[in-house]
Amino acid sequence: MARAARFRGAAPRALLLPLLLLLLPPPPLLAQAPWPPDAHRRHPVRRGPQLRHEATSSSPAPAPAAQEAPRPAGSPRPPRCGVPDPPEGLSARNRQKRFVLSGGRWEKTDLTYRGRSAWKTRREDRILRFPWQLVREQVRQTVAEALQVWSDVTPLTFTEVHEGHADIMIDFTRYWHGDNLPFDGPGGILAHAFFPKTHREGDVHFDYDETWTIGDNQGTDLLQVAAHEFGHVLGLQHTTAAKALMSPFYTFRYPLSLSPDDRRGIQYLYGRHRLAPTSSPPDLGPGAGVDTNEIAPLEPDTPPDACEVSFDAVATIRGELFFFQAGFVWRLRGGRLQPGYPALASRHWRGLPSPVDAAFEDAQGHIWFFQGAQYWEYDGETPILGPAALSELGLPGSSVHAALVWGPEKNKIYFFRGGDYWRFHPSTRRVDSPVPRRATDWRGVPSEIDAAFQDADGYAYFLRGRLYWKFDPVKVKALEGFPRLVGPDFFGCTEAANTFR
Repeated sequence: MARAARFRGAAPRALLLPLLLLLLPPPPLLAQAPWPPDAHRRHPVRRGPQLRHEATSSSPAPAPAAQEAPRPAGSPRPPRCGVPDPPEGLSARNRQKRFVLSGGRWEKTDLTYRGRSAWKTRREDRILRFPWQLVREQVRQTVAEALQVWSDVTPLTFTEVHEGHADIMIDFTRYWHGDNLPFDGPGGILAHAFFPKTHREGDVHFDYDETWTIGDNQGTDLLQVAAHEFGHVLGLQHTTAAKALMSPFYTFRYPLSLSPDDRRGIQYLYGRHRLAPTSSPPDLGPGAGVDTNEIAPLEPDTPPDACEVSFDAVATIRGELFFFQAGFVWRLRGGRLQPGYPALASRHWRGLPSPVDAAFEDAQGHIWFFQGAQYWEYDGETPILGPAALSELGLPGSSVHAALVWGPEKNKIYFFRGGDYWRFHPSTRRVDSPVPRRATDWRGVPSEIDAAFQDADGYAYFLRGRLYWKFDPVKVKALEGFPRLVGPDFFGCTEAANTFR
């Protein structure tokens, strides 16, 4: 009886919600944009957050918006890109480098670009396909400057063409324009671009309805947006590094420049800028050409702290240990850091790319360096080969994450990438097979590593992040008590505890 009474008492309250809904006015219909003619397809106009632009993947559908933390009511929402931020599950190697790659790159370094019909001189083409706030020559000059931001630090060149198809096609357009990524009028999404090796690689679209400016913050700076979009076209995703051009958040900055993170990302894909040869070689002074393995202690850049970084590569060279990170090298002899280090690695090896992904010295004393899909070879400090393609070594894919010289005769060399590894023979300059083996063969070592080397006693060391594992060549497994921190054991850094948590 008590249960029945409770039910009868709740019934009237259950009827209140439908009655209230009947009293509420119907929701207003979405207003349709007056232009373009294909608006009758009833696709909703994208509104809401002030999104900066979109860089599209191989899917023809728009990329979903990134998830954001709840904001207090009424708080401003910063302009940003609609592409999702890199997921939390990125590999340790990507977290270490910070810049993020789209998975594609151009297989050539000489690229062409042009505007679509907007850049023709016919007046009817310029009405809707050209930013009305700027004259044609201003836009052409700004586009050239935006591309030069990337060509200044890489071997890439960009040539404008005026007809036919170009590698990079630039367009100013409105609303629905044929790629399932509609613009939304003033504000909101400013532009979007397509990555290399996708269905529309090289396309860059700007929203015609924005207030485009050059060099001031009274509207949207075309130079900054264009340079950012060209970063996507070349293969860069968004980065979490502060003040980077490839940050998803739009902030007006003048003058425009690449951050160290932007520079490392683009050089990871294409290498460093190759200087043109001069009419006469510079005077190197006494001892030029002698492999002294010594450098001057003064360097122009501020080196990172060895106690706080994750190293890109480690190699035993001439019996000494070299740690590489972000263009710098630390040199240890007999377990002691040598005076004048860290120093720029390019002071030892002229023309060496930055950063280095992997390095090793073979039995003939040749030093090999790897970056992205290319490798370099030096005889001491003298370059003898490179950049050359990894495919020449029979190695599939686009990078080598670590290289290990194994055995007393330095005749076993292994390349690691992700959870795979290959056996390499310097004598034949080929891997055993393009089909990799699983890194789980190295018992007790993580499947993904950043660097590897062998010491004078035959032990192998594997680095991942700031940790390392010591591998026993007799028991063929990692020793007990590892991993340990690299900083305290190799550089004397002070840490609260050298344990893996």
